[in-house]
Amino acid sequence: MSSSLSCWPPSQSPCSNAPRTPDVQFSVWAPHAEDAVEVLIGGERIALVRMERGRWAGIVPSLVPGVDYALSIDGGPPRPDPRSAHQPAGVDGPSRWVDHGSFRWSEAGWGGIELSRSVLYELHVGTFSEAGTFSGVIQRLDHLVELGVDAIELMPVVEFSGVRGWGYDCVDLWAPHSPYGGPDGLKELVDACHAKGLGVVLDVVYNHLGPAGNFLADFGPYFDDRHHTNWGQGINVDGPGSDEVRAFIVDNALMWLRDYHVDGLRLDAVHAIVDESA
Repeated sequence: MSSSLSCWPPSQSPCSNAPRTPDVQFSVWAPHAEDAVEVLIGGERIALVRMERGRWAGIVPSLVPGVDYALSIDGGPPRPDPRSAHQPAGVDGPSRWVDHGSFRWSEAGWGGIELSRSVLYELHVGTFSEAGTFSGVIQRLDHLVELGVDAIELMPVVEFSGVRGWGYDCVDLWAPHSPYGGPDGLKELVDACHAKGLGVVLDVVYNHLGPAGNFLADFGPYFDDRHHTNWGQGINVDGPGSDEVRAFIVDNALMWLRDYHVDGLRLDAVHAIVDESA
């Protein structure tokens, strides 16, 4: 079975960066591309083939975990994969191929929590510890247990421009913030929480994206000029191409539950996600 970085169709392709050797079937939704979509790996430029419904796909030889890559639309500058799992150089840098299946979880006995009866502790990773990292949070979990907390609610932890911030101006919705510890750092935190009987709820933002490092519009109609929020353009969930945008959001939510083992999601400002299609 082939894998794709940007899943197509969503119901048939894994949304994580699962490795296949020696070649990987790469697919990306980029209806805004007129002539070409290329995968950039090292000095190579691998051209994808135009498919139906705005899809571009092709074989990318020897794409393995740890390899950095980027995408180019119509010969333009390198852009991160819209579904990038890791942005080690920040929002303007290349994406990094991640094998979520390689992480070794130690939570076999974890049975989850009943969120309706739980005491949640809202936590900002960047300020909760002196280190400002996922690892720094792990060092203070005993304190939360002593407080009688049942679960932590992490304020947004995906990539945003810069090192420190509230996280609500995120732009790479699939990639845990590298200064916090990246993908493995978040998994280690969830694993450590479960080992101490703590659940993990993740704050996710689907109503807008931040202004810096936001390249989704280069690929397709992710945004809609008909809808505006207090923080920027609204997300296109009811206009042309919105079926793919909806799949992008749903796949993202499922990814946190499946690949990061979080126990629940808190959706930010859902009133700003406007759907007038019904």
